[in-house]
Amino acid sequence: MPDSSTPEPQGATLRQAWIIQRRVIGALMLREILTRYGRHNIGFLWLFAEPMLFTLGVTALWTATKSVHGSNLPIVAFAVTGYSSVLLWRNMPARCIGAIAPNLSLLYHRNVRPIDIYLSRVLLEAAGATMSFVFLVLFFNFIGWLAMPEDALQIAGAWLMLAWFGASAALLLGALSEVSETVEKLWHPASYILFPLSGAAFLVDSLPKAAQDVVLTLPMVHGVEMLREGYFGSQIVAHYDTAYMALINTVLTILGLAQVSKISRTVVPE
Repeated sequence: MPDSSTPEPQGATLRQAWIIQRRVIGALMLREILTRYGRHNIGFLWLFAEPMLFTLGVTALWTATKSVHGSNLPIVAFAVTGYSSVLLWRNMPARCIGAIAPNLSLLYHRNVRPIDIYLSRVLLEAAGATMSFVFLVLFFNFIGWLAMPEDALQIAGAWLMLAWFGASAALLLGALSEVSETVEKLWHPASYILFPLSGAAFLVDSLPKAAQDVVLTLPMVHGVEMLREGYFGSQIVAHYDTAYMALINTVLTILGLAQVSKISRTVVPE
C-alpha cells in the first residue's frame, strides 16, 4: 500500500491539475451559455447564430451600397472573410472586460480562479465565431455565391493567429478592467475605430505605400491578409508578416497572464 505521505509524481500532479481545470472551464462555459442565452427559443444555438446574423447584416449592407473594397473580389466573399475575422478578435476583450465582478461568488470554490473565467469566455467567443464563419462559407458555397478556399490550412493558421491576438488582448484588458473602469469606457470606442482600420473592409495592396506602412502596424491586419490569401490565393496580393504578429501576440499574452496573476492575489470573493 503506498505511503500517503509520499509526494505524488510531478507528471501525475500536472495531469490531475489539467483534468480539474478542464472540468472547471467546461462547467463555466455551460454556465455562461445558460446565463447568456437561457433554455428558451434556440438556446445555445445563439452562440453562433448571433455572430452569423451580424455578418449577414454587414454583407447585405455592403452589397446594397455596392461598397468599394479595392479589388475585384465578390462583395459577399469580402464581407464574410473580413467581418468574421473582426468578430473573432473584437468580441473576446468585450466579453472579458468586467467579467470578474458578476462571478465573484464562484471564486469561493477552491478550483475556480479568475483565469478560468476569462478562458471560458474566450473559448466561447472563439467557438461561436468559428462556427459562424464555417457555416456561412458552406451556405454561400451551396447557393453558388462563394467558391471554396484555395488553401484551407493557411486559413486555419490565420484564424488561429487572429484568435490568439483576441485572446491575449482579452486577458490583458479583462484583468486591467478590474483595476480601472476606464478600460471599459475606452475599449468600446477603440474597437469601433479599429474596425475600419483592421483590414476587414479593404485590401492592403489597394492602399498607397504610406498608408500600407501605417495599417500594417496593427497586428490584426496581418491575420486578415493571411486569411484572404489562403482563401483567394493568386486573385490578390497579400501583405503580412506572421513573425511580427506572433511577436505582438506573445507580448500581449505575457502582459495579460502577468496582470491576471496580479489580480488573482487581490480579488476578494463575495
